[in-house]
Amino acid sequence: MYVAAKGGEEAIAAAHAWLAECRRGDRSVPALTSEQVAGQLTLAVARVMSEGSLYDEALAALAVRQARGDLIEAIFLVRAYRTTLPRLGASAPIDTGAMLCERRVSATFKDIPGGQVLGPTFDYTHRLLDFALAAGDEDAAARMAEAAPDVRPRVSDHLGREGVLRAEPDSADEPADLTRAPMELPASRPLRLQALARADEGFLLGLAYSTQRGYGRTHAFVGELRVGAVEVEVDIPELGFSVAFAEIVVTECETVNQFTGSRQEPAQFTRGYGLVLGRCERKSISMSLVDRALQWRELGEDNVGAPAQDEEFVLMHGDNIQATGFLEHIKLPHYVDFQAELELIRRIRREAGA
Repeated sequence: MYVAAKGGEEAIAAAHAWLAECRRGDRSVPALTSEQVAGQLTLAVARVMSEGSLYDEALAALAVRQARGDLIEAIFLVRAYRTTLPRLGASAPIDTGAMLCERRVSATFKDIPGGQVLGPTFDYTHRLLDFALAAGDEDAAARMAEAAPDVRPRVSDHLGREGVLRAEPDSADEPADLTRAPMELPASRPLRLQALARADEGFLLGLAYSTQRGYGRTHAFVGELRVGAVEVEVDIPELGFSVAFAEIVVTECETVNQFTGSRQEPAQFTRGYGLVLGRCERKSISMSLVDRALQWRELGEDNVGAPAQDEEFVLMHGDNIQATGFLEHIKLPHYVDFQAELELIRRIRREAGA
């Protein structure tokens, strides 16, 4: 019979020390700073902020360093820290129409009001390794100045005025907070969007890709994808007006999807929506596709059994922290459970042999 060995605390302390040594790496090379991570690994920092549900570039950069680049571990660190923070109140909905866009593109119109703004993007690169970076010439590709961000009108507003895009119902009620109360199914769309905003990017990407391959029938066009800075405001009842207290960078995607109409509604397009903290284009597009697939019930469509249409499957399996915790717990000691099953197998074999 196997027994647990003593000395666990010493082993754990040694493992932590070894982890710190591995994280530091070659000591002849200057140590990586959080400022360098925040300034140069901006997309990794943005993902940690988005899925960690906390907009703080400095903390997200620290988490990326501490996690040795493991973004899910970094997200876990940020989420854990977030639980220690007091909740002072609810901000007013951000106005993405007033966004200072550093990037803004549309796949539905060539000449959109305000113009296309390509901004910083990998879309038109050749996906070839840039050995100038390895040679230390990081500034080689950064010598052309970009135009200053500007406010651009929404493409969806233009389609809405024409009446060809289904209007979204508006509500003055404050939506439930997924981080403060367990989610109940079926979930309202605000709760679904919260869950999708916190969901793992890779999980959403796979589901979104499945809808494009026919498992969900969304057939989406990117009506508009925009990245830029918006103000966050809080209503101050004593003052009678809102006060801006922060400026954050967000990525917003609105997809335009086919919809045939009904006897109650004329033929029109519907939309999928994605909004995430930081610069996360892939995730915001994926989120909008999955959001549209999950609207089949509200729109009176048929459920064709696609994975992206299964609300419970999507919402209960997209959180990478929950998934990681459940998955990785099986590498922790399960000595008693295994010994019980091992003894059962041995007894069954003895009885069968007899």
